Amino acid sequence: MQVQLIRRKEKLIVRLKGELDHHSAQIFRDAVENELEKGTVRDLIVNMENVTFMDSSGIGVILGRYKQVKAKGGKTVICGAAAHIQKILQMGGISKIIPLVRKESSALEV
Repeated sequence: MQVQLIRRKEKLIVRLKGELDHHSAQIFRDAVENELEKGTVRDLIVNMENVTFMDSSGIGVILGRYKQVKAKGGKTVICGAAAHIQKILQMGGISKIIPLVRKESSALEV
C-alpha cells in the first residue's frame, strides 16, 4: 500500500495505491491521524482510484477516520473507487454515510 498525502487548504487528499487490507490499514490510519492531529485539516478526501483490493479492515479504517473528521465538523468523501471496490463499500454500509464520487475534482467541491 502506498499512501500519498496532499493538502489543499483545510482539505486532506489521501491517494491510495495497492491493497487496503489488514496488512496495510495501519499505514493508512497512521498517515491520516498524523495530519489530523496537527489541527489544520477539516475535510478528508480518500482517492481510491488505484486501490486493487479492499477487505473489512479497509472499511474499518475508513469508518474510523470518518468519525474523527466528523467529530471536528468536517466531511469525508471517497472518489475514484472501481466498481468492485464500490460494491464492498456498499455492502459495508459506507456508501450510506460517506459520499462516493467519480473524480477527485468533484470531491473537492463537496
